Amino acid sequence: MAAIDRATVEHVAALARVGLTDEEITRFAGQLSRILDAVDALQAVDTSQVSPTASVLPLDNVMREDEVRPGLTREDALANAPLTDGEFFRVQASLEER
Repeated sequence: MAAIDRATVEHVAALARVGLTDEEITRFAGQLSRILDAVDALQAVDTSQVSPTASVLPLDNVMREDEVRPGLTREDALANAPLTDGEFFRVQASLEER
């Protein structure tokens, strides 16, 4: 793979509307070149015998079974609320000025 040059980094940065210093352009050119070299090395690996998968780890459902249990009473749920309005939580309006 050809090395990424300064002009390419500057072009991509301009497309992304990202301002870069001269030092960052030089550093990113080298880093991006090494990344593309690593991708080329991965593409050289024979994966014809490997089936497509979303994960290389075995997938096990770690969720517990649903079990009906008693919930909080209204009083318990509202016990630590800073403001209440009868049987409801009272919150600041979304568009209200502070």
